[in-house]
Amino acid sequence: MIRKFLLTTIAAAACSFTLMAEGYQVNTLSAKQLGMGHVGVAMKLGAESMLFNPAGLAFSDKTLDLSGTFTGIKAIADAKVDGVEYKTRNALSTPLAFHASFKIYDNFQAGVSFFTPYGSSINWTDNWPGAVLSQKVDLATYTIQPTLSWKITPRLSVGAGLMLTWGSVDLNKGLVSSSSLDRLLTVLQATGASQAMGLDPSYRFGTTTPASVNLKGTSDVAVGVNVGAMFDVSDRVTVGASFRSKMMMKVKAGEATVDYANEVARAILEGDLNIINSANFAAEMPCPYVLNFGVSYRPTSRLTLALDAQLTGWHAYRHLDIDFLAEQLTPYDQHLTKNYSNAWAVKAGAQYALTQRLDLRAGMMIDTTPVSTLHYNPETPGMTKIEPAVGFSFRPIGNLSIDVAFMYVAGLGEDNASCTYTDLLAARNPALQLPAETTFKADYSVKAFVPSIGISYSF
Repeated sequence: MIRKFLLTTIAAAACSFTLMAEGYQVNTLSAKQLGMGHVGVAMKLGAESMLFNPAGLAFSDKTLDLSGTFTGIKAIADAKVDGVEYKTRNALSTPLAFHASFKIYDNFQAGVSFFTPYGSSINWTDNWPGAVLSQKVDLATYTIQPTLSWKITPRLSVGAGLMLTWGSVDLNKGLVSSSSLDRLLTVLQATGASQAMGLDPSYRFGTTTPASVNLKGTSDVAVGVNVGAMFDVSDRVTVGASFRSKMMMKVKAGEATVDYANEVARAILEGDLNIINSANFAAEMPCPYVLNFGVSYRPTSRLTLALDAQLTGWHAYRHLDIDFLAEQLTPYDQHLTKNYSNAWAVKAGAQYALTQRLDLRAGMMIDTTPVSTLHYNPETPGMTKIEPAVGFSFRPIGNLSIDVAFMYVAGLGEDNASCTYTDLLAARNPALQLPAETTFKADYSVKAFVPSIGISYSF
């Protein structure tokens, strides 16, 4: 009766392994640059240039440059449904970045970076009204990038890095809505079937999600490039551009496991859900290209101003195809429409050398959303965000820098955002007298607190 519905739900849930929204693109990979709004495309940052613009690495005069950043992201999302507010209980996300570079010739540098370009977590809890769309998601991607950078002339440099990227997902979502199953219990009670099944005829699930599925998947390694160029227009002005290519993340065999709220749910659903515990899926989705432009200006020897514009090619994420591996499940393959749009992020920042040992920073990032309000799933509460930041660096000794930054993320909110889905339990059982197509609507808001600390050493 509900097997096809459940398999379709599994397929829809698998789309949460997209990593594809501005809410998951990590722009907190340098404590030093985070204090300036995460600018850096036209700045000469030593080893950290491998992330922002590989061409900048060639301007380094260091024999060896090491740096690392640890960031904590505490994000809080709210959804107001029918006047009632629901709040996420998110764990702390911890993106990382480590860089090491060394001099080969005076005008030629090499290095390697490890960083987490996408990753976040969101936990709406098991029994909120949107549980059939999303309960909990933990996402992470990891990239290793070996890089070469060449200063062609004293003013012009180019650089290129090879990105090797893989990822993982751990996701929970509701399979059956409590309202649909409660209506089914009413029908079973009226026909006497609940007594025959040994069920309490008065029992109802209310706000409890009857059954949930856990989806786990690991992608194969995807390969891309990060290339850039940098040019000193004058002693005070530098311009730069970089491009990170699109990569296809492929999941060959995601695994599904079903969990029941209680024995009543198990008694009613387990017979149809057993097939899901052995159902694997394969999926393919793009990590979009990222194109960056930047300019930096040094009006005095102590002050640096920088402006970056970042275009992310979310338009590549038009749909998601999900294929079940078992031949008998082929009819349940999914072709899901997403219709994301390309989106810009604008970053601006300033750095001032207060003393020889202390630098002060401030910045701002405006990150626009690619997500349509007509395809708005709470797994990705995307919205335009304004993100002010401050930071400083302290050098206790000449070659060692300790970097601290803090960014506050303020989402502008998204009211009356909707996501339409098919309640196939209702669609296949007219006696339930429930609409087959259900539109989930909510008013969303997001904020986040982002402290970051880094350390670098060079000689």
